[in-house]
Amino acid sequence: MRRAFINTLLELAKKDASIYLLTGDAGFTILEEFAERFPGRYYNVGISEAAMIGVAAGLAMSGKTVFVYTIVPFITMRCFEQVRVDLCYQNLPVKLVGVGQGVTYGTAGATHHAIEDIAIMRALPNMTVICPGGPIETKKAVEESLKLTGPCYIRMGKSGEPTVHPDEDIPFTIGKGIRVREGEKVALIATSNMVPVAAEAAELLQEGGLNPEVISMHTVKPIDRELLVECAGQCTLFATVEEHNVIGGLGSAVGDVILEENLPVRLIKFAIPDVYAPVVGSQQYLRELFGLTAGQIFLKIQKKLENGKQ
Repeated sequence: MRRAFINTLLELAKKDASIYLLTGDAGFTILEEFAERFPGRYYNVGISEAAMIGVAAGLAMSGKTVFVYTIVPFITMRCFEQVRVDLCYQNLPVKLVGVGQGVTYGTAGATHHAIEDIAIMRALPNMTVICPGGPIETKKAVEESLKLTGPCYIRMGKSGEPTVHPDEDIPFTIGKGIRVREGEKVALIATSNMVPVAAEAAELLQEGGLNPEVISMHTVKPIDRELLVECAGQCTLFATVEEHNVIGGLGSAVGDVILEENLPVRLIKFAIPDVYAPVVGSQQYLRELFGLTAGQIFLKIQKKLENGKQ
């Protein structure tokens, strides 16, 4: 996803001289080409994220299109007040790009895990929250972000993420989810790097005789209310899937729509429980610990259906 981001940004920057890229001493082996090709439009501000947001705000107020790149905890939490006051309060079109969503940096420990970011970014007025589900969606998200008039947060993985889309020609609009597969009875609604996992769980459910729907909800704010209402017409069970705290993320956003629209569906949230990881391990190891593998999702949904609690 990082490579998809920078390749797309390079192409856009060739056509648009207003595009600037800032980083907080991150992105080594990824951002060098941008720095070499556009040296006057690239700034490594150093490990000074709060100042970096101020610089981004100043550039945006001068008519520049600014992308700010570093790892998720540093772009969302370390400089939260500056994002709130400098960007959101003034509704400036700065694009915050966070790498290392969820437990991508599993072995670095809880300080580098990103399990609260969707919740705190959702809570900011004027902020758009985009969580692409793979390299193709990342490319589209970067392109579409240029149309926004206010700030946005783009949540990415690191590298090697699979895609569930057969080609790049997918309908991608910020605020509109993508139907990865149509189905009935059960809808797996996933975001970020859990979209491929949800698709894999759907295959297991299909082998068990079900025909589940799979949705990539790449924009968590604003959520695609219309798609959820439509989906509730053929599905009685929604299962949200995210590598994020169970509080405040995709599951909470979908739950709000269910309540507000009085949808006749049950909701299961597959997410990280409200805890910090008690151990250090790989991303896959932590997913297994928190019940976020395709097999674990399949078994829990199957059990719910068998118990008649859907």
